[in-house]
Amino acid sequence: MSLLSLCLLLHFLLAKCLSPLVPALYIFGDSLVDSGNNNHLPTSAKVNFKPYGIDFPEGPTGRFTNGKTSVDFIAEFLGLPLVPPYNGLSVAQKSETITGINYASGSAGILRETGSALGKNLALEVQVELFKETVNNYLPKNFKTKDQLLQYLSKSIFVVCIGGNDYINNYILPAQYNSSRLYPPEQYAGILLKEFKQHLQDIYNLGARKFLVFNISPIGCIPAMLKLKNLTFGCANDINQLVSPYNEGFPNMLQELSTTLHGSTFVHGNINFPLSHFLNHNPFKNGFISANPCCITNDETHQCLEDEEPCNDRTTHIFWDAVHPTQPVNVGEMAIRPHHGTAVTVAPLRKE
Repeated sequence: MSLLSLCLLLHFLLAKCLSPLVPALYIFGDSLVDSGNNNHLPTSAKVNFKPYGIDFPEGPTGRFTNGKTSVDFIAEFLGLPLVPPYNGLSVAQKSETITGINYASGSAGILRETGSALGKNLALEVQVELFKETVNNYLPKNFKTKDQLLQYLSKSIFVVCIGGNDYINNYILPAQYNSSRLYPPEQYAGILLKEFKQHLQDIYNLGARKFLVFNISPIGCIPAMLKLKNLTFGCANDINQLVSPYNEGFPNMLQELSTTLHGSTFVHGNINFPLSHFLNHNPFKNGFISANPCCITNDETHQCLEDEEPCNDRTTHIFWDAVHPTQPVNVGEMAIRPHHGTAVTVAPLRKE
């Protein structure tokens, strides 16, 4: 066990004994951080069945992985309970929950039309509307004054992980969406960043101050994209190049927000980790030995086939299904180094 891993373990143990480091954790995003919202929606993008959750204590919950997501580990790191999905809470539970709510939705994107071919999802704009409903209708029941509520929100952490579906389930599917015919990659990236910036400002206007915002991972390296391009190894570099204008403009967007929004902290979560380098050059580095899906996947949905046995050793696989990472990769994504007032890059923990 590395020294860093040992320090994290000790921090987890201390967090269980001490008060939480922050009052709440609020989650916005897509299937990388969805904890079960899509279970309650008419969509094929839902995973409330085995083998999903095979390594999660409660079994299948709607998480798109074998165990915990990256935000589950962040919650534990902060000493908070795992964040419940908004759609899974009753009205009474929404009024009583003050440690955070998860609004993320599988197949959702920055644009409302993203993922719509799969069924209904909670687009980022809808997620922000649900958070507004939480702030206006549910949270005030737990605070005596509005100032106390605003103080609580200002100390809470807001994680936003979205954007990949605006390419995977929109731009690179011209038969179902017309975005690639309307806009070249640079213009499309600009539209996404402008829309994203507005939604982040809307969350700020509702009281949020501390943000951890993720860019888009190298989606050209996921098994589903390799299959789309008829590749058997490495990465679909042309797909990664489509996303490059977005990731290149992403830090400037966060910097502009942190400069103009008084009292805000924006942390750049860089999940553009060296996956392409790993797959192209050293597949045995960091303890992973396979970039193939751990489970048997459906060719259309890229999700695991229901009740089919997955691989035995999930710790050696990067990918759980044809899109989503395994729990060992998710725990690696939580090594963050925040810096007040600036956007910084984060690096994943490495397996030893």
